[in-house]
Amino acid sequence: MARSGQRAKKGEPFSVRFRASTDRAVEEEARRVRRSKSAIVEALTEEAMRMRRYAGIAFRGEDAGRRPWVIGTGLDVWEICQMVEEFESIEELVAETQLIERQVRLALAYREEYPEEIEEAIGENRRPLEEWQQLYPFVQTQQTAAS
Repeated sequence: MARSGQRAKKGEPFSVRFRASTDRAVEEEARRVRRSKSAIVEALTEEAMRMRRYAGIAFRGEDAGRRPWVIGTGLDVWEICQMVEEFESIEELVAETQLIERQVRLALAYREEYPEEIEEAIGENRRPLEEWQQLYPFVQTQQTAAS
């Protein structure tokens, strides 16, 4: 999930053979999202490894904007991490929401491993309204609708 134009260093090439059904599925996904089969396999492998390391994390969203979320919450990891920053403590967050401590700690552990990814999403969410209005002047907010 390298973002912001970051390119990860590539490992040594190797060959792999899939069952015909898996190969067709990868080929179809590559065609659908206009990426190479190799890029699809790499992205799916990265997600699978992260989900194994952080049981309870899954990924959702379109191909270019896949993002981790905590299963059972409906919230992306960055949203839970932002909530931790806004509450006095994890205990207060748990007391005031439907989150359980394990879900919060899972999101924080994921952020510890992938801080740039999570901080970028939090920063995006914290853009000032004026910046969003410049980017998307055709979107009406309550503020612009009242004018």
